[in-house]
Amino acid sequence: MGASGGFPIDLVLFGMIAAFLVLRLRSILGKRTGFERPAPPVQTAPVRPVAGPVIEAKAEPPMAPVAQTVPDPVSPAGQALEQMHALDRTFDPARFLAGAVRAFRMIVAAFAAGDRVGLRALLSDDTYNAFEQAIAAREKAGETQVSEIKSVQHLAIDTATLKGSTASVTVKIVSDQISYSHDNNGRPLSGADAVTEITDIWTFERDLSQQDPTWRLTAARSG
Repeated sequence: MGASGGFPIDLVLFGMIAAFLVLRLRSILGKRTGFERPAPPVQTAPVRPVAGPVIEAKAEPPMAPVAQTVPDPVSPAGQALEQMHALDRTFDPARFLAGAVRAFRMIVAAFAAGDRVGLRALLSDDTYNAFEQAIAAREKAGETQVSEIKSVQHLAIDTATLKGSTASVTVKIVSDQISYSHDNNGRPLSGADAVTEITDIWTFERDLSQQDPTWRLTAARSG
C-alpha cells in the first residue's frame, strides 16, 4: 500500500478485502454485498462508478452509481473536510463516500456470515468487540443472520470533525436490504425476507498523521 492516506488508497484496500470476502463468503454474498440532515445548503452530485481493482488478473465489476450529498464548504462539517484535505492532500469527500459504501457492503456481509477476520480489519477495537459479542451470542443460540444489500440509494456526509490529526466522518447510508434472522429450525426470529429500505448512520475514523490508510468504523446505528 502507499504511504499517503485518504480514500484513493483506501479504495484499493477495501477492494482487496472485498475480493477476499467474495471468495470466502460466496454462499451469502450473491451480488456482493441513520443521521441528521446536513447543514443546508448542500451540494448533490452522482458518484461515478468506481472501477474494481484487479485481483489475480480478474477485475471486480464496478458498482452502480449512487447519489451523494456533501456539506456546503461554509458549514462546520464542510470546513472540517477542508481541514482534512489540508492535512492529507489525497483526501476527497466523494472518494471517501465511494470507499465508505464499499466498507458498508463488506461489513454487513461479514457480520451476517460471522466472519471475524473480515470485520477485524475494518472496525475499531470497541466496535469490533460489540460485533463479536453479537456474533458469539447468535452462534450460541443457534441463530442465523441473513443480510443482502440489494442497492444503495443515497449517501450523505452528516458530520465531520478533526481533533488534532484524528478525523471523524459520520455517513448516512440509505439502502434497500433483505435482512432477517432465523433459528436452527428455520423459524423466523426478526426482520423480514422482503426488500426493505433501511437508513444506517455509520461513523468512520482515521488518524491522518499515520501511515495506515484505513478508515475504521467506530459507531453504527439505524436511523
